[in-house]
Amino acid sequence: MSISIRVDFVSDVVCPWCAIGLSSLEEAIRRVQGEVEVEVNFRPFELNENMPDEGENAVQHIIEKYGSSTEEIARNQASLRARGEAVGFHFDLEKRTHFYNTFDAHRLLYWAEIKGQQRQLKHALLKAYFTDGRNVSDPETLVEIAKAVGLPETEASQVVNSDQFGEHVRELEMFYRGQGINGVPTVIFNNKLLLTGSQSPDTYERALRNIAMEQAAIAKFAP
Repeated sequence: MSISIRVDFVSDVVCPWCAIGLSSLEEAIRRVQGEVEVEVNFRPFELNENMPDEGENAVQHIIEKYGSSTEEIARNQASLRARGEAVGFHFDLEKRTHFYNTFDAHRLLYWAEIKGQQRQLKHALLKAYFTDGRNVSDPETLVEIAKAVGLPETEASQVVNSDQFGEHVRELEMFYRGQGINGVPTVIFNNKLLLTGSQSPDTYERALRNIAMEQAAIAKFAP
């Protein structure tokens, strides 16, 4: 009997813990491959929805928003790099100089899901921002990233340079905030089990196996 699990990964492409959490989740999915079929859907969350078009200096933003010192920021960045390397994601935070608004990136991801290439684009956006230090709010950059993963350039440009899918993204953002989600990553399994924050591959694997066992038990005793 095939066990299928739906996973909604609520996140932002400028969230470092989302990059780590996704790598951990995908490691867990690899561990259950052949036993459980997992469908991952990426859902929007904007950390900086009021960010100006030019963005803000990352260090200055953290100091002003969280009251962190430069020493604390350096320690946190070292921790991020170590956690990332442990799950196969490389951070180059010296290149990531600014925080940006990501509404257009989320619109592009919504479109990429329709085209069947959402996962590829999600990975490319995370790498572009955290490894390559690119501006993921810039329309030309977004189109280039979409083209690089095999999405049609002309269509990508039409999406980015319009308000297409904006209403759908806003509705999803409002829905998840209405469910009490105020931080990311948040991972939702089969619309019921919810894990917040970046978890280890072991934690995600346990969640997948527990849900699979529960589904198998229900199916066994179903009339």
